[in-house]
Amino acid sequence: MIRHALVFWISVLLGVYGLFFGVVNYGLSWLFWELLPSFILVGLLYFAYRLIMKDQAYGARRSGPKVKPSQKTMAKVAGVRKNQAASGKRKTYPFQVIEGSKGKNDDQMPKYH
Repeated sequence: MIRHALVFWISVLLGVYGLFFGVVNYGLSWLFWELLPSFILVGLLYFAYRLIMKDQAYGARRSGPKVKPSQKTMAKVAGVRKNQAASGKRKTYPFQVIEGSKGKNDDQMPKYH
C-alpha cells in the first residue's frame, strides 16, 4: 500500500514539475494547448457515458412481447386472489410440494436442521 502511495506522489510531483517549467519556458498558451486534448477526451467520455445511460433507461422501460397466460394459469391466479381477499392472515400460493420417491428415515434425520 505504501508503494502505491509512493508511486502516486512521485507522479504528482513530476506532473507539477512539468507544468511549472512548461509555463515558465513557453508561457500560458502552452498550458492551453497541452490540456486541450485532455478536455476533449473528458468531454467525449462524458458524452458516451450519457448516451449509454440514456439507452439503458430506455431499454428498462421497453417491455418484451406480451404473453397471454393459459386458462388454467388464470384460474389458479383467480383462485389465489379470492383466497387472499377472504383471509388476510395467511397467503396461499399456487404451488404444491411434491414428495420425493426416496425413502425417508425419520430416525436418522436430525430434529433441527
